[in-house]
Amino acid sequence: MRVLAAMSGGVDSAVAAALAVDAGHEVVGVHMALSRNRDQFRTGSRGCCSIEDAGDARRAADVLGIPYYVWDLSERFEDTVVADFLAEYEAGRTPNPCVRCNEHIKFEALLDKATALGFDAVATGHYARVVTRDVPDPSAPGGTRPVRELHRSPNTAKDQSYVLAVMGPERLARAIFPLGGFASKDEVRAEAARRGLSVSAKPDSYDICFVADGDTQGFLRERLGARPGEIVDAEGAVLGEHDGAYAFTVGQRKGLRIDRPAPDGRPRYVLDVQPARNRVVVGPAELLSVDRVEAGAAVWFDGARPAPGAWVDAEVQVRAHGAPVPARVRAVEGAPEGPAQGMEIALTGAPLRGVAAGQSVVVYDGTRVLGQATVDRAYRAAAAPTATGAG
Repeated sequence: MRVLAAMSGGVDSAVAAALAVDAGHEVVGVHMALSRNRDQFRTGSRGCCSIEDAGDARRAADVLGIPYYVWDLSERFEDTVVADFLAEYEAGRTPNPCVRCNEHIKFEALLDKATALGFDAVATGHYARVVTRDVPDPSAPGGTRPVRELHRSPNTAKDQSYVLAVMGPERLARAIFPLGGFASKDEVRAEAARRGLSVSAKPDSYDICFVADGDTQGFLRERLGARPGEIVDAEGAVLGEHDGAYAFTVGQRKGLRIDRPAPDGRPRYVLDVQPARNRVVVGPAELLSVDRVEAGAAVWFDGARPAPGAWVDAEVQVRAHGAPVPARVRAVEGAPEGPAQGMEIALTGAPLRGVAAGQSVVVYDGTRVLGQATVDRAYRAAAAPTATGAG
């Protein structure tokens, strides 16, 4: 196959490209330039689109003996991922930019461009597995058809199936994850060192790649401007002020700038962000627990969507490295003017804490990813005062 290897400049994508070469594919490396400030060098390895990263990717491609190109996707990245990030926070929601980057850049813009250029698949350094199995084919009695499933990586500490779930079955059919069998990052680094790849000891990237200094609130203030407002308790009593409700997220404890301690001395957390009123509502931890979630813009993998109205037992995860929890899930049809379908999730074990609108919720059956959706509303397990405006 002709395979386009997405090379971020890190050790994972370099080893993934090497393994694609070993598999006998005709491999071409490409680095996605996502930052509009690529002249700026960064300290360490906070992101994945700096000028240092492009150089590291080029050197890895040279060692592997494959062609290498840089594709400027910065405008697409700014107009989709960054714009969505700002709009979601401004609307009082909590986005995951890595999910949106995988959706709009790596498995939309990159994959579509690769297909147009005649490539059969895109290989990335994500930690996830693809399993192909035969299932009964309703259109051919007695026959079967192959189904590609997305599964968790055996490297549970680095598993990225959560952020990949948004890609759906059509894009999964054209994706390769060569690191799927690695159980630890140390194994990947050892493989890179054995091959003479200089990135073998390069630090992992972390935080949000387009927020180079890690100051998300500062980034939001710079882009959205100061918008002073009130911080109130669940009964509506004013406790303090903020510079912009958009800078807060449900479950947040630090940086609340509250003048008065709670009467019982317990810490307060953000319960709700109300952009229309420019208010942040805070309260005790028990009001963060939710036991039912509604989510929209659902994506189901091949053969995984439940029958109409049917509840299925599964596990759900609402953070990239959060613990999955047992739940019952069903597919629901959206409003005519909204997404075509959504999900309803009823937790069957302990409630989840601090679920915010805008988060990605991923449904699993063991290690297998069944589907993904974006949280629209979370219903609290404990009774909540009406001042929060939550369910």
